[in-house]
Amino acid sequence: MIVPEFEVFAIKYGERLGTRGSIFMKGDPHDSPMAMDYYIWVIRNDEKTIVVDCGFDKKEGENRGRTYLRSPTEGLGLIGIDPAEVKDVIITHMHYDHVGNLSIFPNARFHVQDTEMAYVTGRAMTHPILRHSFVLSEVQEMVAMVYQDRAIFHDGDDDLVPGVTLHHFPGHARGLMAVRVNTKRGWIILASDTAHYYESLAAEHVFITHENIFEMLESYRSLVKLGGDVTRIVPGHDPDVLKRYPSLSRDLDGIVAVLHEKPSV
Repeated sequence: MIVPEFEVFAIKYGERLGTRGSIFMKGDPHDSPMAMDYYIWVIRNDEKTIVVDCGFDKKEGENRGRTYLRSPTEGLGLIGIDPAEVKDVIITHMHYDHVGNLSIFPNARFHVQDTEMAYVTGRAMTHPILRHSFVLSEVQEMVAMVYQDRAIFHDGDDDLVPGVTLHHFPGHARGLMAVRVNTKRGWIILASDTAHYYESLAAEHVFITHENIFEMLESYRSLVKLGGDVTRIVPGHDPDVLKRYPSLSRDLDGIVAVLHEKPSV
């Protein structure tokens, strides 16, 4: 059987400048500055377009001190995609920066892990520190999608369509998924927040926000095992993604990275 190939793109929509101590546990005794980029991703070929995550909105980003550069609608438009025509959106997890714009996809189904929905609607949310990265209105909106038959649940690893597979990597979030995609250079993995940065893979530096540290560390190792090598794994928030991969065009340099091409490193 011939496995379909897809083009894959990372689209930057926001950014922040933090410090290593605010991003990694025991990150740096000097607490040096550290940048974080915010992306959505697109998987497409002639037959299908799949969006991975939908970012935060302007208000939520500003409330959390993030710089909002462009809406997902604008970002998708840069590569010729109308959100109204998208039929499938993968929600890797339900933190505010991954599920903040469901309404711009009026005709989409939203793919989410069973355990993520159970977590964000259950007892864990009685603890303020655990619900800090979630937004009540966004959780309610996803519940509404369930009642509208627009939420598709996945229990662990699963095949989405030929050439696209979903992989459950808990730790940062209870129901976090990475997305594996077949491209012209072979299989690549959109890690989302399974690995925020390349150094998460290289040195297992622990991201400050987590649901279970042990499971997050184990997920780093499982992600590398699944990917085979780092050139086939795309971290979820690393500014280096836009440096390592070619841009779609000169005017989209620093905005859209082409992930189905080989990275420079």
